[in-house]
Amino acid sequence: MQKLPVGIQDFSKLRRGDYLYVDKTREIYRLASQDGYYFLSRPRRFGKSLLVSTLKELFSGNKELFKGLWIEDQWEWEKTNPIIHIPFASLDYKINGLYTELQKYIQEVARSHGIALQDDSLKNQFEELLRKLAQAKGRVVLLIDEYDKPIIDFLGKEMARAQENQQILKNFYSVIKDSDPYLRLVFITGVSKFSRVSIFSDLNNLDDLSLQDYRSNTLLGYTQEELEHYFSDHIIFTAQKLQLAKQELIEKIQRWYNGYSWNGLDFVYNPFSVLNFFTKSFFMNYWFKTATPTFLVELIRKEVFYDFDSIKVGDTAFDSFNIEHIDIITLLFQTGYLTIKKYDAERELYTLGYPNREVKKSMLEYLVQAFSNTSATQVRSYALDVVEALQAEDLQRVKEVFNTLLYSLPYQLHRDEESFYHAIIHLFFKYMGLDVHSEVSTARGRADAIVELDDKVYCFEFKLNKSAKEALEQVKEKGYLDKYRHSSKKLIAVGVNFSTEKREVDMLLSEAL
Repeated sequence: MQKLPVGIQDFSKLRRGDYLYVDKTREIYRLASQDGYYFLSRPRRFGKSLLVSTLKELFSGNKELFKGLWIEDQWEWEKTNPIIHIPFASLDYKINGLYTELQKYIQEVARSHGIALQDDSLKNQFEELLRKLAQAKGRVVLLIDEYDKPIIDFLGKEMARAQENQQILKNFYSVIKDSDPYLRLVFITGVSKFSRVSIFSDLNNLDDLSLQDYRSNTLLGYTQEELEHYFSDHIIFTAQKLQLAKQELIEKIQRWYNGYSWNGLDFVYNPFSVLNFFTKSFFMNYWFKTATPTFLVELIRKEVFYDFDSIKVGDTAFDSFNIEHIDIITLLFQTGYLTIKKYDAERELYTLGYPNREVKKSMLEYLVQAFSNTSATQVRSYALDVVEALQAEDLQRVKEVFNTLLYSLPYQLHRDEESFYHAIIHLFFKYMGLDVHSEVSTARGRADAIVELDDKVYCFEFKLNKSAKEALEQVKEKGYLDKYRHSSKKLIAVGVNFSTEKREVDMLLSEAL
């Protein structure tokens, strides 16, 4: 079996080390074979840096690295271009400041090409480098990897520094448009898509590949066909090790790590998770744990936003990311916690949801912990208790567990809002893997939460500082469970009242209908 390139983002190192490479050079050729200004947004750990490194070697004419790949006999290897590669992840801007680090890097690139820069400012030095390099060696290929990292790194921590870096980058990138005569190709990658005004105000010819573009839908990530072809030996080996049938293993891998899409039709695997899975032969959270979304979780808790299944949005949800007014859905999508599940072309509506089991399970665990101030170990223990209690119709035990969660929440984190308590319960049900639907619209109203088990359906109605009896009567009067009467399942109405004074579920009543 070929070695797996876990963490390797350098194309030369990958190829010279005979690591497994999923051949994406046909897609790369579509972009690299013509002049253009391209932008591609994808979540972290999705292969953006490897793609940029591949472009760098391609335009450098390093044919030997592409031996056996689709592009080997398609590219004019004798034609090379000077390259400026700016990998923001490698710049030490957190300590030295972005302006200083960028200026130092530009000066180093100039020296490596034997160019003396005369100007003093960063913007003018960048323009001078592009002009002089093109005049000396031909039109430049400009590769900018993780263009937004100096902004993203400070979100939620040092907003003033994030805004300062935004202005530095806007000024820096403004050089690109006026340098068109000196540029052969510009390729920019990042996690987020900031508004054109805030970052690329002058670059109106930037071709955004991020969404609904056949050239990039499967450019990063592994398709099902690619997984089964390139990892065939690893699949056989892992199936034997886990004592699973080959097809059973493939289906399990698909549930755990597939599901990312940028058009609702083509779905790909997260490369980082796949490579780690085949390295360890163990199903677990790989991608999610590489960066705990603390800022994101805090934002979700602040907004009491908790139900991310089947969210319907229009095009504007993907338009841009704004530092001053952060939209949770936009942020969740761009960072990879949500993806496009389907697209309704007639209504121009996208349906978003968690991409796979890895992301859903991990995100729900973080959210339950954040809303209830409970540890992961405690959450798992409580989850098992509630599942058993619901199956046994032991609603008193369900009430006890709910209150254990609420008692663990510090006083200052309590919110005198029904939605806050609803969020904790909804997330808890979801984390347990139960089939739960919140804010379910019916002909006569909207049910707070419906939970379906194999043999029964619960309808929970929540009240705040009122009465559980009132909640129970509402379920019956509004007929929230009527649509399940044709099934053979037992129907159970549950009225729950939260007391803000006691900070608990002070009453819970249930009745079989």
